[in-house]
Amino acid sequence: MIAPARSRLHAEHQPDAIRSRLQQPHRHGDLPNAVLGGIDGCVTTFAVVSGTIGAGFDPMVGLVLGIANLVADGFSMAVSNYQAITAQREQRERARQIEASHIAEVPDGEREEIRQIFRSKGFDEETLERIVSTITADRELWLETMLNEELGQPKHLPNPLRASSVTFLAFVAVGLVPLVPFLLPITNTGLRFAASAGLAGMMFFVIGWLKGRVLEQAAWRAGLQTLVTGGSAALLAYVAGDVLQRLLTAN
Repeated sequence: MIAPARSRLHAEHQPDAIRSRLQQPHRHGDLPNAVLGGIDGCVTTFAVVSGTIGAGFDPMVGLVLGIANLVADGFSMAVSNYQAITAQREQRERARQIEASHIAEVPDGEREEIRQIFRSKGFDEETLERIVSTITADRELWLETMLNEELGQPKHLPNPLRASSVTFLAFVAVGLVPLVPFLLPITNTGLRFAASAGLAGMMFFVIGWLKGRVLEQAAWRAGLQTLVTGGSAALLAYVAGDVLQRLLTAN
């Protein structure tokens, strides 16, 4: 397994392969939005179920509240993600306009900024001056260099509509799973809750496991970490419901 992987790695770093890869349009992966939406959706609905059962309410109350929260929170999360990415794009465009005006008004000062940026990277003398001349000879390259090196603005940002859609779909799809036992003809509340807890735990683990596989990390460890994180949130909801139920009935 090691030899083929090493051979593939060397092939991917040949000049033609590198050139072809760098010419491809940059695309943001959907994994972060899918993981975020999936985990939050599962936590949201199972937390509602846990709180409802812990408080001693009728299971159907948990189902209704779970579905209502699933739709409302999923939409809210998607909108928040859309707005956040849109704000990043607007911030970058504003920064670009400011830098363009600076280059037009004080070009010598902006050249000095380029010079000092690359001097801090270890370049000096003739090499440094060639870098400064090359960059400042191309206005677009000059602008992008200032945005990236001086202001730390990323060149590529996700598509806000795609990111928010992935977040919403993952939120709803995964969030529905803990509610499945409440849609089945099961009359025993304890059995329903146990089945819901089992399904929620399975989804937490699967999300973490898939994340680990995609990122080429230890999949089992990633799965267990996500399971512990999501399970802790659900446990807190159950305890809160139980405590509140005891306090209210005591009065």
